[in-house]
Amino acid sequence: MRSSGPPDATAEAAVGPGQDSFNRWRYTGVFLLLFLFGTETFIVSPLLPTLADDIDVSATAAAQSVTAYVLVYAVTAPFLGLLSDRFGRRRTLLAGALLFLLSNAAAALSTGLALLIVSRALAGLAAAAAGPAIWAHIAETASDRVRGRALGLGMALFSSGQVIGVPLGGVLADATGWRSAFVALAAGTALAVPLLLRQVAGGVAPGTSSTGRGMFRAVFAAWAHPALRRSLAVNTAFHAANLGAYTFLGVVLVDRFDLSVSALGLVGILVGTGGVVGSLLSGRLGDRARAAGRHHFPFLPAWGALLAVGIALSVKGPGIVLALLGVALWFVASGGFVIDQQTLAATAAPDLRATSSAWLTSTMYAGTGLGAWAVGAFDDAVTGTLVVGVGLAAVAALAAFAVNTGLRPSDAGRADGTTVARPAEGEPTPS
Repeated sequence: MRSSGPPDATAEAAVGPGQDSFNRWRYTGVFLLLFLFGTETFIVSPLLPTLADDIDVSATAAAQSVTAYVLVYAVTAPFLGLLSDRFGRRRTLLAGALLFLLSNAAAALSTGLALLIVSRALAGLAAAAAGPAIWAHIAETASDRVRGRALGLGMALFSSGQVIGVPLGGVLADATGWRSAFVALAAGTALAVPLLLRQVAGGVAPGTSSTGRGMFRAVFAAWAHPALRRSLAVNTAFHAANLGAYTFLGVVLVDRFDLSVSALGLVGILVGTGGVVGSLLSGRLGDRARAAGRHHFPFLPAWGALLAVGIALSVKGPGIVLALLGVALWFVASGGFVIDQQTLAATAAPDLRATSSAWLTSTMYAGTGLGAWAVGAFDDAVTGTLVVGVGLAAVAALAAFAVNTGLRPSDAGRADGTTVARPAEGEPTPS
């Protein structure tokens, strides 16, 4: 029987073979949520001094709220991704969005550290529920010819949260207090909910349910798939270099060029802009490569190599201009790599789309922690960033060739760039 989902959501799901149009307006709800998630991820950093002073704790103690968000997301995302694969995108998306709204409202009402940490942990839980479901929803409702472009735009909007959302939140906080930034996040989420109700179909898409496996086996099933297992290992190494080294980028730039805090803030905008450019570029390049019948993910090794070059220039490039060029290349590579990985996760094992996407985030955070620890083990942050960042980026670039060899020709559509028509959620799978 036909799903009872909204007409425009099911119409988008029934994209036929070879259709290359991309109606961005059908994704406004999930795109808005991704922008808010991107803002949420980075918003605490500029608010930290004022926030800590207001609730009468040290900045170090207040920073535990960031740790709570990241840890809860990393641990729970694979399990919540499985729920999305089993019970449908709409339910997990709406549940995550509503919890995100409530968690930001609770953060705005926090008068002490305990409630602030709990609210941020709930925000991490909300993002872990909705995030993988969003990537899976985009991947399975966009045709193969424009899937990379659709995922790239979604990641660009996530990155825009750092470029646009965080500065706006900072301005709002300066004008009316830090609580108003969380109120704005809650209000934005309230605007996204009716869009999600209209644009995301109900029911479970054919071929995405993992009900035949036990809970434990289903959560870890992505690691049993050769291409996904290699992809997750490469993801860990890449982000150990990428975000692990980024943890010390401010220290490196201050040590090399004696930059002020405001100047480092402008570098943060450059970081976000690089991510936006990389995401959009990767989506288009990937779509064109698959449409031309070339290898499904030919750019994965290139992103690792570009990351190594970007980190090397940032740490050792002569003069601040070349160093900032290195930062830009660094995060173009980061944005491009993430989109190729999300596209791979969406196509290599369709029954594990959300679970695989969740594991990408979990291994990203694991790699970040590993890389930051490795850099911190050096007495000199500049040397540590160079050795760990460039070294692991090179490892990720070489290992990415193994990811490509583990893919079957059917994993990302036909060689001509088309794919089998995906029926509307609730429709029977064509034989």
